[in-house]
Amino acid sequence: MAFTRATGKHRRPSRMHRTTARAVGAAALTTTGVLGTLAAAPALAAEAPAPEETGLTPVITIGDSVAQKIDAQAAAQRQAAEQKKAEEAARQKAAELAKKEREAKERAAREAERKRLNAFVPPISGSYVSTGYRTGGSLWSSGSHTGIDFHAASGTAVHAVGVGTVVQTGWGGAYGNQIVIRMADGMYTQYGHLSSIGVSVGQKVVPGQQIGLSGATGNVTGPHLHFEARTSPDYGSDIDPVAYLRKHGVNV
Repeated sequence: MAFTRATGKHRRPSRMHRTTARAVGAAALTTTGVLGTLAAAPALAAEAPAPEETGLTPVITIGDSVAQKIDAQAAAQRQAAEQKKAEEAARQKAAELAKKEREAKERAAREAERKRLNAFVPPISGSYVSTGYRTGGSLWSSGSHTGIDFHAASGTAVHAVGVGTVVQTGWGGAYGNQIVIRMADGMYTQYGHLSSIGVSVGQKVVPGQQIGLSGATGNVTGPHLHFEARTSPDYGSDIDPVAYLRKHGVNV
């Protein structure tokens, strides 16, 4: 008896048919995917990928001649800095030396001035004592000479014997025109019979300063300078003027 295969819509496909269909579908999908990828390739190619960030510092290689130039420049800069430092040190040393020399000169000048101010000089240069202290005679109302007389022609310069302040000037009776000076040591000196007075009360004087001119005013027999050393500005407080001057280094 012969058998025939049934036909109609209820017939199951064979295994070969199903396998072939799946293969065809996969091929179509693959082809579509590839074509899609190829179609999108220009758009992907338009965007170049960014460089990869590695965190490393690029290293630049330079030639030996450039390195030598850089080293030479650095050495020159160091040498210039050292030279500048040496010059600055030399300037400071010179300034300190100049300051010390200046201070030494100032100290020497002050010392010289101190010595000058502490020094005494004769009231008349190049003269001598013509009448001594306590010489007796009728020429003096007290019966003796209360000072010493220095030989001097009229108009001879009269000097302050030391540092002091003028306390009296003007007419002094028998002394004629006179000047009384309070000395730095507290004593007083008097200059009498002057023809001219060149200072005023309150004026400061220094050793050797001209204070007037000798003359023959007052009770005199001729021009000369009458000089006294006193413990006060007034008459009657006299001390030995020669001893006073010699005490202060004046050769009388």
